[in-house]
Amino acid sequence: MSNNKPMTLDEKLEASRKAFECLEAGDEDGYSRFTRSIPLPPYLAEVMKEQIGPEFFADGSWNMWEVEAEFGPDWLSK
Repeated sequence: MSNNKPMTLDEKLEASRKAFECLEAGDEDGYSRFTRSIPLPPYLAEVMKEQIGPEFFADGSWNMWEVEAEFGPDWLSK
């Protein structure tokens, strides 16, 4: 399930705030859901792909909008 969409800075900050609220409440699933909804920075995705492997992104739960905008939609298979 892909959740690729652009977010404004205010939307990213709001998602971060909600993620930390979940973490403080002991809701790890909510924390993960909100943090993965924030577009992953391309440089971080590239490092994670190289260091951890492309299978890390296999479940499609990460917001890859900024990554795909910079590297293209097939970046993971390159």
